[in-house]
Amino acid sequence: MRTTQIRQQLHEYIDSAEDKKLKEIYTLLQDDIAGDYQLSEEQKIELDKRSHDYQNGIGRTYTWDETVAMAKQKLNERKNSR
Repeated sequence: MRTTQIRQQLHEYIDSAEDKKLKEIYTLLQDDIAGDYQLSEEQKIELDKRSHDYQNGIGRTYTWDETVAMAKQKLNERKNSR
């Protein structure tokens, strides 16, 4: 089943679900909905390092075209390695 079909079915279900079921679904997904995700200390340190490098002209940046080309190259490498 495609993601778009899943979304559509979930929307239809939620639109007609009983209150009890809605509350159960909400409870299940509450952390994701609230956006309470926090970076680990290791992630914060890495992000700070990259930000510092970028602000000081040390960090490497890529254009959108370069990013797409690298992604395509990696995808082709994975396909060819199978």
